[in-house]
Order: sequence, then structure tokens, then C-alpha cells
Amino acid sequence: MKAIHTENAPAAIGPYSQAVESGNLVFTSGQIPLDPKTGNIVSGGIKEQTKRACENLKAVLEAAGSSLEKAVKTTCFLKSISDFADFNEVYAGYFTGKPARSCFEVGALPKGALVEIEVVAEK
Repeated sequence: MKAIHTENAPAAIGPYSQAVESGNLVFTSGQIPLDPKTGNIVSGGIKEQTKRACENLKAVLEAAGSSLEKAVKTTCFLKSISDFADFNEVYAGYFTGKPARSCFEVGALPKGALVEIEVVAEK
């Protein structure tokens, strides 16, 4: 197992890696919409936050030698399921390969985020 790290995505805010590589797979930690330069949640609503979370995932996967196009499974956490349609609109532009997915509402996310996404991708 190999830990993955890039400065182009937010640093882990706890005792975990941005991603780990195991065999031919990359497992990302959940990415919330933190701006990697400021460490703050991006302003705006679910669309802006989904875009930032996806950009963070893109950077982590690229650091691992993978990409969003190689995603096989995503798990998506929404603060409010009422954001589902707007979330899907942005998500669909990033995950064009239509990986398997679970998406559900959660009680709270770190730093008050509206969305968190994790990915399993092939190398």
C-alpha cells in the first residue's frame, strides 16, 4: 500500500492520507470543498461546493497516476438530499464514465460542508 499526497488538493485534516494505492486501485479519502490554497470551504451553494470537491478529487487521482475517467465507484454524502438535482448536474460533468455510485444525506459534514465525495479508481 502506498500513500498518495499532492499540494494541489487540501491536506488531510486528520490522521489519514488523501488517498492510498493498493494494487491497481486508488482509494481516495472523502474530499470536501476546501480551497487547497486557503484551507477554507469555498463560498456559494451546492454547485460551487460540488465543483471544488470534484477538482480536489481530480488532483488527488492525477497524483496517483489515475483520473476521474477511471473511477469505478463513488460514494457521495450530501448535507441535504434536496440538493440532489443540483449536485447531479455538476457531478455528471466530472464523472462522464458513469461509475457505480451511492449518494445519501448525512447529519453533518466536516467544516460545515454541503458535500463530500470519495472515489475508487483504477490506475
